[in-house]
Amino acid sequence: MLSTTCKTGIKAVLYLAKFVDPNDKKSIQDIADQIGESQHTVSKVLQTLVKEGIINSNKGPNGGFYITKTQSQQPLIKIVKSIDGMEVFKTCGLGLMKCTAVKPCPIHFQYEKAKKTVEDLLTQNKICTLSESVINKTSFLIN
Repeated sequence: MLSTTCKTGIKAVLYLAKFVDPNDKKSIQDIADQIGESQHTVSKVLQTLVKEGIINSNKGPNGGFYITKTQSQQPLIKIVKSIDGMEVFKTCGLGLMKCTAVKPCPIHFQYEKAKKTVEDLLTQNKICTLSESVINKTSFLIN
């Protein structure tokens, strides 16, 4: 349902949320290594997230990416909106253009429930809450 780019964005933000100190900036290389993604993909995603105000960046020798405590209070859905948009929760599970309750695809009604569940999960969970499990090593961002 979520694009690979969006999943990369979520992982990158959750990684950054482990360090809610503007003085503890992380490089693209560091973030890519810690979440198991390519530097190119991470770079593009981080640019979008900075533009949307979800994270911050500074250029220069002491530059890098970081997230503030206030920014870490945002729900994950903001990341999804920035990268995939909310259309992901409105599309047909089989990719049909005119899938409706009146003329449904074979998985329409079950997929509607699944989309609602995922949207609720992303809306109800804050970045800081999920990053705590990464900090505590009860969940992971890389295999």
